[in-house]
Amino acid sequence: MNPTTSRISSSAASAVIKRGASAARDARTAARELHAAIAQPGLEFAVFFCSPEYDLDVLAEELAVLFRGVNLIGCTTAGEISRLGYGTGALVGASFPSREFAIATKRLDGLARFEFSAGKAAPAELIQELNQRGLLVNPNNTFAFLLVDGLSQQEESLVGSLFYGLHEVQLFGGSAGDGLNFEETFVYHEGAFHQDCAIVSLVHTQRPFVVFKTQHFVSSDERMVVTQAMPLRRIVTEINGEPAAREYARSVGLEIDKLTPMIFAAHPVVVRVGGDYYVRSIQKVNDDESLTFFCAIDEGVVLTVARGVDLIENLQRAFDNVRVQLGAPDVVLGCDCILRYVELGQRQLTQKVAGIFEENNVLGFATYGEQFNAMHVNQTFTGVAIGSRR
Repeated sequence: MNPTTSRISSSAASAVIKRGASAARDARTAARELHAAIAQPGLEFAVFFCSPEYDLDVLAEELAVLFRGVNLIGCTTAGEISRLGYGTGALVGASFPSREFAIATKRLDGLARFEFSAGKAAPAELIQELNQRGLLVNPNNTFAFLLVDGLSQQEESLVGSLFYGLHEVQLFGGSAGDGLNFEETFVYHEGAFHQDCAIVSLVHTQRPFVVFKTQHFVSSDERMVVTQAMPLRRIVTEINGEPAAREYARSVGLEIDKLTPMIFAAHPVVVRVGGDYYVRSIQKVNDDESLTFFCAIDEGVVLTVARGVDLIENLQRAFDNVRVQLGAPDVVLGCDCILRYVELGQRQLTQKVAGIFEENNVLGFATYGEQFNAMHVNQTFTGVAIGSRR
């Protein structure tokens, strides 16, 4: 994606779900181009994902004016997925009409002091709001979408409590990003950008949909037990009774001084929950030879060093499975891990993946973490694929 030029991409005028994007560097111009691309009569809600390079105050002000009266939600990113490709420096979004969609949204503030009860209660409020509109909520007609401050470190508690109250309604989502800076991340709600909060939405639709995830790592035979950890800080201090970094290095056949972000990206660990494996990625080695992860890990958890499979083949298979269930999706709202985006760039696969995304009408962003049902994960693509009318 070339951030120095301004381009607009939108779906055909007759499309019911509209996707759009602008690579304009000026925030007001980008907002106006996105609005021109996705505006339509009878708009129920719209979603956007934006580069953190924009002047967010200006962007929020312009979006609030352009989308006045519309439930508009969004967040900052570590990369944007749209018809412009898979890159950085853009504003991308999609709009959904009221004749086929209904949404109920709640912002959960003060994540630093988050309590399980608040997350557990939120779905009931949203279900009641939809019920008051004459809509019955069940897993076949409703999905949950979560956007969360990507530096809050509260995703595990948040997603666990939300899913507890959803009664089998599936959830997916992503943690807002800040490029590769890891300094400030924001979510957008009610005309402004916010921090230390999350936005949870229940989307009711007449259309068929599939909530799904995919990851290009599988379990190996190398197992390790976390024997000492500080889960709230996402730090593991001991594995198998040894300093965590030293034991991890041994398991991947390296000396501790050879552990780099590339090694962590190539050799994450996975945990098994309910018969499925979920990726837990390492962020860094600390001075005391402990490991900081991108997800919380408790003492006693069994970790398995993962081995990678072909990312392109894995992603294509995931979308092939979606098409078996839905046919060609009209839109896929997708959350793709920043570590996957970095890997694509290093392996010169970005354009190939962008092509797969465009074939399947993906609109999304690169995240600081992904959510799938009750789990917060890493190095994973999560999303909802929405099909044509029933």
